[in-house]
Amino acid sequence: MRSLARAMTGMELPAVEKISDAQAEDPFQILIATILSARTQDATTHAASTRLFRRARTPRAMARLPEREIERLIYPVSFYRYKAGYVKACCEMLVSRFGGKVPSTMEELVTLPGVGRKTANLVLILGFKSRRNICVDTHVHRISNRLGWVKTARPEETEQALYRATERRWWPLLNLYLVTWGQNVCRPVYPRCGDCVLRADCPRIGVQRRTRA
Repeated sequence: MRSLARAMTGMELPAVEKISDAQAEDPFQILIATILSARTQDATTHAASTRLFRRARTPRAMARLPEREIERLIYPVSFYRYKAGYVKACCEMLVSRFGGKVPSTMEELVTLPGVGRKTANLVLILGFKSRRNICVDTHVHRISNRLGWVKTARPEETEQALYRATERRWWPLLNLYLVTWGQNVCRPVYPRCGDCVLRADCPRIGVQRRTRA
């Protein structure tokens, strides 16, 4: 993990991390940006989130927006029509059930429309400074299996396995480190194994083809 931290210097951070830094770790903006980020490139997520937050910065303000306007603001994120519905419904529940505040527990977060464990974990880590959660997305799932830290079929299994396989001090950082590394070096197809600081220790489990440089 320390090797990854050094090697990441100068690399582009994931979109939700950049939004978190720019908005002083606002749990609401982290929540909405993470909903928008699913199966969407980071540059698109960042641009869409910026447009949406420029129009409405609180759950109450966003809940008042027509769903068609949310669609227009977040386009072209993947599945933008479905996500617009989730965003509006999520904000309405935040207002009606939680007093316009983002809840700070896993049990409450996953009751929100469009929110699963991945989103909830990232909100807890970035928005509430939790040190007891691991956020697992496709990059974390792929790389932790390639490294042999876990042997799992689904991200939900990977999260639970990583709690057992890794030191607790690294839990809040696993997503940042592995997502950044996965976007730049340990890619899904043709990973840049020759440029990887972990190449001497990585068994490359499941890697069929890789770039030479």
